[in-house]
Amino acid sequence: MFVDECVIKVAAGDGGRGCISFRREKYEPWGGPNGGDGGSGGDVILLGNDDTNNLVDYKYTPQRKGERGEHGLGSDQNGRGGKPCILKLPLGTIVTDESTGKVVAEIIFDGQQVVLCKGGNGGWGNIHFKTSVNRAPKRANPGAPGESGVYRLVLKSIADVGLVGFPNAGKSSLTKRITRAKPKTASYPFTTLHPQIGVIEYPEDAKGERRLLLADIPGLIEGANENRGLGHRFLRHIERCALLVFIIDMAGIDGRDPRDDYAHLLRELELYDPQLLEKPRLVAANKLDLPEATGWLTKFKRRHKVDVVEMSCLSGEGLDKLKKELLKRVTSLRKREKKSQLSSN
Repeated sequence: MFVDECVIKVAAGDGGRGCISFRREKYEPWGGPNGGDGGSGGDVILLGNDDTNNLVDYKYTPQRKGERGEHGLGSDQNGRGGKPCILKLPLGTIVTDESTGKVVAEIIFDGQQVVLCKGGNGGWGNIHFKTSVNRAPKRANPGAPGESGVYRLVLKSIADVGLVGFPNAGKSSLTKRITRAKPKTASYPFTTLHPQIGVIEYPEDAKGERRLLLADIPGLIEGANENRGLGHRFLRHIERCALLVFIIDMAGIDGRDPRDDYAHLLRELELYDPQLLEKPRLVAANKLDLPEATGWLTKFKRRHKVDVVEMSCLSGEGLDKLKKELLKRVTSLRKREKKSQLSSN
């Protein structure tokens, strides 16, 4: 089961109580206070984890809590700090405070750590309250309560390339042919019900291993921007992709016009978020193994001025060319982003 949005209730651990204790030793009955401090409560920590791509664990166990700090002990012994509650989240997760609607964290890279709720401080033992006029204080602090809150987790897939298209255009077939992902493929629409992340691997160059992450976004329908079909739930997975690949059924099966399909896809993206049209894009013209595709391809190029890679998921024609083009474009984008970051710093 794939879950890309859920609400969790978290609480950091409370601090342990300080101890009221006095030293009692032979020949020294009035040895003074020796109560230790309580331990701090465990924090709630968000941890970016590249090995997870789902929020299903938090859907069914939404309440998480850090461990309480241990209470202070006599003989100047401080309590042990509580163990933190570590929430491993997939990259691309946005955490929003439900009470304020404010985004409090965004998990972007593997190993990233964010303290969501701070554990309470441990209370002071009575050793801290000894003064010149109060040599035997019978006072200690209770532990402070840990922070708590209700948060919404929303996953937006991070991928180099996002596949966009209508149902049955061939997105799952393409993902299967050029990555190791195993999406479901069939001759009926909506075989993909959640985003599939696949890895496109390339031969190593002088700089080492090369690979791209490909996100197969579930098929869109007209009105997706109004939350029809799979709607907003999966349109948001397109936002973080560096390059958008529009896969078009160029054979015009079921009376469809490939030119209109492309125009409708652009329209749905624009209505959802106009900035999506500013992303670099490429058209993968699928089903070129069918005779009627050639005529439609000519009409398509005449109407839409966009780069097109001709291919067929069935025969494998053009797939190598598409992979090379994806690597070339994403590599160029990465260099541009790196150069922009260096100049801004």
